Amino acid sequence: MSYILVLAPLLAASIVAAVLALRRDRRRWGALAIASAIVLALTIVFDSLMIAADLFRYDDAKLLGPHIGLAPIEDLGYALIAVLLAAAIWTLLPSRGARGRDGASARQASEDRDA
Repeated sequence: MSYILVLAPLLAASIVAAVLALRRDRRRWGALAIASAIVLALTIVFDSLMIAADLFRYDDAKLLGPHIGLAPIEDLGYALIAVLLAAAIWTLLPSRGARGRDGASARQASEDRDA
């Protein structure tokens, strides 16, 4: 089994999750693009260093072929999955810090006490 066969369904599911979570918020899409660029750049650098240090190897018969630095293109897919799922989960989970026990915001509770 090639690496892309493992990667493709996971990447597709993470793209769907991100689209559903961020569908109408342009600022979050911008933040996701910036985060993705940073994570992908770091992945290229550190994967290339680890491959150069011979910490791990890939079976060339299971790779698509293109490399960026020493990192195969498939390696970038896993980093992209992590960023997309983190953004989707962060967006979909309810915020816990801004709400009190009764569901009122911390600001509203503060204003009620002062009144």
